[in-house]
Amino acid sequence: MNIDELKNAWNDDVSDDTPEISIEQNNKINLPLEKIRKNMRMEFWSTFGILILGFALVWIAVPEAPFKFKFYLTVLLFSMMIVVSFFFSKFFKLYKDISSPEMKTFDSLRDLMYQFDLNKQYYLSFLLSFVPFLVCELIIVVEFLPHRKPLSDFQVATTIISMLAAGLFGLFLLGKYWYKIFYGKYVQQIESLLKEIKK
Repeated sequence: MNIDELKNAWNDDVSDDTPEISIEQNNKINLPLEKIRKNMRMEFWSTFGILILGFALVWIAVPEAPFKFKFYLTVLLFSMMIVVSFFFSKFFKLYKDISSPEMKTFDSLRDLMYQFDLNKQYYLSFLLSFVPFLVCELIIVVEFLPHRKPLSDFQVATTIISMLAAGLFGLFLLGKYWYKIFYGKYVQQIESLLKEIKK
């Protein structure tokens, strides 16, 4: 087989594997993409608002709290902001990619699905990254909350472990539900369209 035959075979393979997306299919893609963009914006601003509210609660809502308590929670909130900033920089890249989509081929749609899958992993990592913060918050609250009588070591351990278990379970359920409602169902619509184009 000479070079020209190889080139022709290559071009035939590429054209077969990358079917064009019709205008109708492109319109079907744009609706779930717009919903995903809207939810990403809402999630960004709500997370930002929650962090600001956290700072306000620490310094304004509990003025009689000891300085150490406020300082520890402030350091914790700043640390959370760093983690949130890192993950939102990853989400922002996806947001930019889907804000001006050039969905003309099967390959570009498949690449988008890969990005969604990657961002789902980021999302799960984002939720898991809050585990150390949850542990620290529990320790700070247990240590600084006034008790009628001092807690024994066993009571401190059981309180922290039980609250941590409940918090992790709640975080896991909330994360799965949140992703499914705000992103998962729209990603499935795009995935269905991808299968439809592939046929």
